[in-house]
Amino acid sequence: MTLPDGLVHGADGLVRCAWSVSNSLYRDYHDAEWGRPVHGDRDLFERLSLEAFQSGLSWLVILRKREAFRAAFAAFDPAAVAAFGPADVERLCADAGIVRNRRKIEATIHNARVVIELEAGLGELLWSFAPAPHGRPRVLSEVLSTTPESTAMATDLRRRGLRFVGPTTCHALMQATGMVDDHLLGCHVPVTTVAPPTQAGRRPAR
Repeated sequence: MTLPDGLVHGADGLVRCAWSVSNSLYRDYHDAEWGRPVHGDRDLFERLSLEAFQSGLSWLVILRKREAFRAAFAAFDPAAVAAFGPADVERLCADAGIVRNRRKIEATIHNARVVIELEAGLGELLWSFAPAPHGRPRVLSEVLSTTPESTAMATDLRRRGLRFVGPTTCHALMQATGMVDDHLLGCHVPVTTVAPPTQAGRRPAR
């Protein structure tokens, strides 16, 4: 059977989004994590930080270094990362296990300091931008790289002082954390019901 553009049969016979079958890390991430709702400030801070580190790189690079990132950044506990100082920046810049980009390292520490000062918390803030649920895209060309919601999220996060949070990064975050479901129609991963923004959390005052 011929599958729509963007879907393929995996080695196990299951139909998956085509991007996920080139590597076992991609496959496992696609099957178990990508598009599944993520809540909680620590988990969302991790995802936001890793999406920022991924900018300009392959996501596979990040997946391969994920455990090293967690070790280097105190399991992405925002309060712990916010306490990092100049010696930690130098330590991280010398850590071959992570992406040694000084600007991104400094941005992650800076972002943690912003996050711990958020009145409503990071989870409530990010989920306030989740669009109403919609049907899965039928073909790859229907998968967008930015949306009005991701642009609004990026604008608000930048206003609050966060760095490396452009519309494309924010949309990738929304895809990864289940705010939108961009598995193609026909992918074996089951649809997860996501509450619309009015139920997921009232949008914080700007």
